[in-house]
Amino acid sequence: MKKKLLLAGVIGDPILHSKSPILHRFWLNQNNINGHYIPLKVSKIDLELVLKTLPKMGFSGVNVTVPHKESVLKIANEITQSASQIGSANTLTFLPCGGFKADNTDGYGFLKNLEENESMWDPLNAKVFIIGAGGASRAVISALLNSGVSKIVITNRTHERANELKEYFDRKIDVIKWNEKEQFLGEINTLVNTTTLGMLGCENLDLSLSSINMGTIVLDLVYNPIKTTLLQNAEKQGCKIIDGLGMLLHQATPGFKEWFGVEPKITNEIRKRILTQ
Repeated sequence: MKKKLLLAGVIGDPILHSKSPILHRFWLNQNNINGHYIPLKVSKIDLELVLKTLPKMGFSGVNVTVPHKESVLKIANEITQSASQIGSANTLTFLPCGGFKADNTDGYGFLKNLEENESMWDPLNAKVFIIGAGGASRAVISALLNSGVSKIVITNRTHERANELKEYFDRKIDVIKWNEKEQFLGEINTLVNTTTLGMLGCENLDLSLSSINMGTIVLDLVYNPIKTTLLQNAEKQGCKIIDGLGMLLHQATPGFKEWFGVEPKITNEIRKRILTQ
């Protein structure tokens, strides 16, 4: 008897930039699953209609990218604690009784990437400095607070956005001014860049690491290039460096398991596939 065809996809506008189809199709082939993962360009005006139609077409769920990550929460039937705390969703699962559950796996992906590369990292002793105050920063802060980190400081070029994030998290984080960021580096043991600074086609992050302590963990969410200028400079200072590709891979695994019934493995082969396509 032929196995049921399983369907999932990713919705957004634009959609061609998404790496999700490469990931999920690789895992489908690797696990010999009778399924497809389809990129779908969906405009804001069509979002609700599309999400009502997809389960009728046999879809189990979809990933969500810009500009819908916040909008889907307004029409979700169930919202996970993670999605609620972060204020956006990237993973939707259609429910048997109708509607969908909205989840955010970005924070999960961040922590898995960190723990995979630094198994001795201890959240209870972590002193974390985060650069950036956008959506990615919100996901990272949420994950860190939930893991038990109590010392988090952020900075952002627009100081007001950093203060807004401080208020959003009930003043559980501290904020320093952008022009004071180098002065704080000697007090931390974990540095995270959540901005696009350093990404291919963007300007580099202007940050001197001369005062950073040897052995500090430096994690850049950017994965193109795989070793950003920040990571290169951190490596020269004797820091432990982690690129952002692992976060991309790990944040995709919960959705794949939910929709296709198999927990995919993160391998060097899939890392190479993402970097070369």
